[in-house]
Order: sequence, then structure tokens, then C-alpha cells
Amino acid sequence: MLILKKTAIMKGAGDSHSFNYFPILLVSITFLSVTFFGFVLYNEHTTILSKHQEIIQANKESDQGIKRCDIFSGEWVLDNVTHPLYKENECEFLTDWVRCLRNGRQDSLYQNWRWQPRDCFLPKFDGKLLLDKLRGKKLMFVGDSLHYNQWQSMVCMVQSVVPPGKKSVSYPSTYIYRFRAEDYNASIEFYWAPFLVESSAEPPNMRDGKRDAMIMPESISKGGDIWKEADYLIFNTYIWWIKSPTMKVLRGSFDEGATEYDEINVYTIYDRTLRTWAKWVEENVDPNSSVFFSSMAPQHIRSLDWNNPEGIKCAKETTPILNMSMPANVGTDHKLFEIAANVTQSMKRPVHFLNITTLSEYRKDAHTSIYGSSAKHNSDSPDAKIDPDCVHWCLPGLPDTWNEFIYTQIIFSY
Repeated sequence: MLILKKTAIMKGAGDSHSFNYFPILLVSITFLSVTFFGFVLYNEHTTILSKHQEIIQANKESDQGIKRCDIFSGEWVLDNVTHPLYKENECEFLTDWVRCLRNGRQDSLYQNWRWQPRDCFLPKFDGKLLLDKLRGKKLMFVGDSLHYNQWQSMVCMVQSVVPPGKKSVSYPSTYIYRFRAEDYNASIEFYWAPFLVESSAEPPNMRDGKRDAMIMPESISKGGDIWKEADYLIFNTYIWWIKSPTMKVLRGSFDEGATEYDEINVYTIYDRTLRTWAKWVEENVDPNSSVFFSSMAPQHIRSLDWNNPEGIKCAKETTPILNMSMPANVGTDHKLFEIAANVTQSMKRPVHFLNITTLSEYRKDAHTSIYGSSAKHNSDSPDAKIDPDCVHWCLPGLPDTWNEFIYTQIIFSY
């Protein structure tokens, strides 16, 4: 280009009629360049748009597939690629109570089992996508210590996508545990209400483990005014119902100082309690809010149930019950299950019944066992007084799967 310019100038010095072609050439090159890059950008935009449309279409197809699928029917698949969904030492909000590896557990296979529904795939968990759904909203677990277990799981599943300094856990009262993601103006909370109705087990510091709880089956827990502020409510109540074949029902009210009670069949009172809860949900929870009810999480306290006569409850179990061709009979009270299923199905408003029971019955390996606190982390100890906790669960672990079900139903807006 410089040579052409020089030639044109030199020619012009000897001929006043000579013509300078440089501006035309410069304009032509500029035009061609703009056209070329415009073509490239157009194709790139078209490609991105096409890929975006493919993703949308794939999500629509997944949506339809999930909605036609019983996600609670399937099998456990060993998957050390996608599971665990987070690492124990990378979640600052886990309590020692569920940090089984830190407390001395040597095997970690319990973290690698993925639930595979029979007729579909669960969507890959995306913490950012869930928090986007929760933007400006509140998700609340209401129930017993198993829901506290599950709340910790959900917090760990999402916290890694929130920048440091923009996430926190607080305890506004003895009843409430709150995780907050500041940039999303979102909270994930747990509210202690083991019976869902008023009981002598509220607040948590009233528990002494020496006396059976008394309840008021026709009076919803005083936390009801707080619950109805949530956009997503997940309820459970089970573990406190299996301590005795009867339940103590208070005559009068706690506010009036009543102490006398009647002992009534536990199934009768469980049904009355859940109908009180159902009526409260129908009359008080915003129709735009989503309500879930979790079926019971099983215990594994009889090693003979899985043909291990030498076992001590769930202690030292490292694999699930792998024969899934038959139900795992581990002592779950299925009559309570049927009552819960019938009550939720009879409600006037939709309630998502999370059937976690059957799939969890196979997971004898996943309990906190003797690794639920730093004081019980010598699995080789001959001390027979060590009593394995075969009620609660290590994290990462089984409760993550329960939360994958909630995630699936929130994202696909069942």
C-alpha cells in the first residue's frame, strides 16, 4: 500500500492529470474487512442461538421425561465421577455431628452412590440455577433432626457458588437455623418442630431425653406464622412417633400450665396431627408457594435384617443392601407411611409427597454410626458401650439425594 501511494505521488509530480487511487483502495479494503468480520460474527451468533435453542429443546424434552417418570423408583449406582456433589472439607457450614471422615471413618464409598430412576435421569444438580430460582425467596425445612440433617446438606450443595463474604449461617432463635446468600437475597432455613403441632419438645433446649413428649394434636406449632412466609416449605415428622405404641396427648394447653394427659394409640394421633397440619396448610399457605412432605427416613438398627448376625446395628457397614429385587425389611413403620400418603393425597391443594423411604431403606452404609462426633471415632475400639447412631446420616451422603428430588421438582416446576 505504501508503494502504491509513493508511485501515485511521483507520477503526480510530472503529470497534473494523474489520479490518486489510494483512497479508493483503502475504502475497498475497509469495506471487505467489515463485510468479512460481519459475516463471521453473524455465523457465530447463529451458532450460539442454534445451540441455545438446542439446550432449550433438550430441557423441554427432559422436563417431559421427568414429569412422566417415577423418580423414586430405581436403583443405586456407584458413581465416583459425579458424586459426591461437594466435599466434606470444603463446606464450612457442616457440623462435626455429620463429618464422618473427619471423625475417623476410613471408607468413603458411601458418598459415591447415585440414585438412578428406572425410566429417566435426574437432572445434574446446579447450585447457581437453584439459587436463581430462589432469588428473593425463602426455602424452609420444618420438622425434626433429620430435616436439620437435610438442611445442612442443602446448604453445602449451594454454598460453593456464593462468593466468600456473601454467605452466612445465623440462628435467629432456638427454633431457627438460617443460611443466607446475599447476592441472591435468598435464604434456606430449618425450623425445629418435630411433631408439626404444639409439643413439649419445643423449643429444642426443652429436650432432656428422659421424658416422653406430650403433644396437642389439634394445635399447629406456634411457628406457623413464620412458616407461611416461605415460598418453598418441606415438612416431615416421623422419628418421634416410633418410641412407643401410644402418644401422650395433653389435656388443656401448655400456655395454661396443663400437665395431665391421655395416652392414645399412636396411629390415631398421627392421623389427627397430620389432618391438623393439612388444614393449616390449606388455610394459611399462599397458593403460589410450593409445599412438600417427606416420607419417613428409615433406621438400620437390626443387623439381622441384612443377614449380618455379627453386626452391631449399622456400625462398620460400608455398602448398601445391594439386592434391590426385594424390599429391604428394616423395621420401618409402613402404617405411618400410609397415613402420611393418604392425608397428603386427600388435600385440596397440591402437596409434593417425597417418597424417600424405600430407596433409603437400602442405605445401611450411610449413617453417622460411631462417627457422629469426635468422641466416637475409634471403629476398632472393643468398648461395647459405643452406641451407633443409625438414625442420622453422614454428609456428603444420602440426604443429598433427597435434596436432588426437591431440586428436580423446583426446577421443573411440578
